[in-house]
Amino acid sequence: MRKTHRAIPAVGRATKLFLLATVSMAALAAAPVRAQEETGNAEQAVELAPLDVSAGREALPAPYAGGQVATGARIGVLGNQDIMDVPFSVTSYTEETIRNQQAQTIGDVVANDPSVRTSYGFGIFGEQFVIRGFPLYSDDIAIDGVYGITPRQLPGIEMFERVEVLKGASAFLNGVPPGGSGIGGSINLVPKRAGDVPVRRVTGSYSMDSTVGAHADVGQRFGANNEWGIRINVAGRTGETAIESEERDYLLGAAALDYRGEKLRLSLDAVHQKHRVDQGRPIVQLGGGLTSVPDAPDSDTNYGASWLYSEMEDNFVLLKGEYDLTEYLTAYASGGVRDMREDSDGGSPTVTALNGAATVTRGTIAREDTVYTAQGGMRADFVTGPLKHDINVGGSWTEQKNHNSYEFSDFGAPLATNIYNPVNIPRPAAGAFVEGSLSNPPLAEKVELTSLYLSDTLSFLDDSVHLTLGVRDQSIHVQTFNRTTGALTADYDESETSPFVGVVVNVTDQVSLYANHIEGLAQGPTSPGTVLNPNQAFPPYSSEQYEVGGKVDLGRFGFGAAVFQTEQPSAYTNAANIYVVDGEQRNRGIEFTMFGELAENVRLLGGMTFLEAEQTKTALGTNDGNDAVGVPDFLLNLTGEWDLPFLPGVTTTARVIYTSEQYVDAANTLEVPDWARLDIGARYAAEFGEHPVTFNFFIENVTDESYWASANGGILTMGDPLTAKFSVSTEF
Repeated sequence: MRKTHRAIPAVGRATKLFLLATVSMAALAAAPVRAQEETGNAEQAVELAPLDVSAGREALPAPYAGGQVATGARIGVLGNQDIMDVPFSVTSYTEETIRNQQAQTIGDVVANDPSVRTSYGFGIFGEQFVIRGFPLYSDDIAIDGVYGITPRQLPGIEMFERVEVLKGASAFLNGVPPGGSGIGGSINLVPKRAGDVPVRRVTGSYSMDSTVGAHADVGQRFGANNEWGIRINVAGRTGETAIESEERDYLLGAAALDYRGEKLRLSLDAVHQKHRVDQGRPIVQLGGGLTSVPDAPDSDTNYGASWLYSEMEDNFVLLKGEYDLTEYLTAYASGGVRDMREDSDGGSPTVTALNGAATVTRGTIAREDTVYTAQGGMRADFVTGPLKHDINVGGSWTEQKNHNSYEFSDFGAPLATNIYNPVNIPRPAAGAFVEGSLSNPPLAEKVELTSLYLSDTLSFLDDSVHLTLGVRDQSIHVQTFNRTTGALTADYDESETSPFVGVVVNVTDQVSLYANHIEGLAQGPTSPGTVLNPNQAFPPYSSEQYEVGGKVDLGRFGFGAAVFQTEQPSAYTNAANIYVVDGEQRNRGIEFTMFGELAENVRLLGGMTFLEAEQTKTALGTNDGNDAVGVPDFLLNLTGEWDLPFLPGVTTTARVIYTSEQYVDAANTLEVPDWARLDIGARYAAEFGEHPVTFNFFIENVTDESYWASANGGILTMGDPLTAKFSVSTEF
């Protein structure tokens, strides 16, 4: 896992830095001529580091021993890097893990990660993640390092080769995500590409209660030197889930083309995805006056009304390319577009009594998103005396237009139900809360994100020390519009500079120590109309992260440890009825991870995280010192696999997930109990004729525990019931 080069420089306004870097790149382009002309002092000559372009600068890192994770991952604009040489805690889950665990969503994959928990967002059936105690919205997940094009809420997993989880803030590395989340970490999805070995795999699947599915994955390279590649994934599922009366339909078509030349590398991804959920089990809210959190209902109970549904259709295209201008200078660019339509009837119960009594109102949403995104820059590798440099300079731009309409039933006359004994309530009639046209949603919000970045990774002492310095200047421009008149109602335009410094010391080939200081960035708030400073736009939230850690690679087994602290500002209305950004949440933690082959035919994956998430500054100091909402103190994930020596071809799997207590409210009066889940599985790989066939059986929550899985955002997401999955795949 040995490879050097990373990147990033110092502080200052990035516009000036961008101009300086452009001049520097021009100077570097002339360096060979100057080096040849230099005759008096060889020590001043610039030595150029040749590039291995056989597979491109962005070649996918190889799998680690055991195949469950990779030896490297994409580190934002720095590209693919060896995990031993970067000052971050990062895990890249492979396509082999996705298949072996029969993952159907991103949440199924990150169930292996001790720093991540999955919940639902408010009013939707899409996944939302919590990394190191901070939320990450599904809209803020990247594809191949690009924000804005990921399908909304539930991206199909079959089209991706890797799910990469980077723990910690990443404002410099990735830029500001469109949804403004991701302070505690980020997720990047790596699309599948055709490899040198052709792929022709067909999989049929069945999962409780009656969901059937199929997936075809075909890839081939062609051309005189295998320079052209095509990878096609087509998948679908339909039927009832293990939750009573919940039905899901899913369809995916993804095509990936790529060209791998001596100097030029190109890739094109085109994807269509459609998801529909009928009578999905929603999140649960708690009404005032409760003295404790009601027990979770039976694991398969569906307290969602029969008229609940959500239908999402996404299409996106992403084009990326890079070209070696010289043997040490590479230009790169990418551009993408996505359009999406979402229609839904939502109705989350609000529990008002410990006996499960609840009320429901209806919210109907129609939404259309159009997103355009682009990024471009240059990378240079060269040597000056004892220093190796990896310089990266570029810019990014994203524009998202959200057309949105809604219709709510009468909040003054909610319908009654019970989460333990759900009532088949009729669909509530429309109330007075209607804005826009559901058939043709008007423009509600326009978000434009622009940034310029510059970085340099300096490697010295025989490549044993890697110091990365960087800065990104980011602008956030948000406009909101009245859905009825089209009038501009708010215009937010702020900018912020995000610096970064990180260092890695390769103590030996097997041991690395690292430290970083990096910031997170999110759109600042706008004060409400009920305060003395109404409609005031505040600068972007800038969080501060400090982290130190170490990694050990024993060749076939690796592990790491990290200690971190992140401080995130927040806003509230003070005693003088003035809206201020004086609040703060501070998350501190210790994280342990492990992966690889512990012994012959035995693999371990997972770890544990200790968290102390504290509200350090609150309104009037009322909740100072209390735990943050929805953040457990302890998380454990451990997956083990054993290839049975006495039954060739048979592999058994077991996974344990544990989450400690979580508070639902800032006052820490309402607490969700801790929970544990056991998953087990087995698969059998054999050959029938000349075709390999794999039979795969996996059971999630085998003991059928009933529990509240998350209190993220002060709302409750229930854990899934016992769910058995079976699949058969063959290659031809």
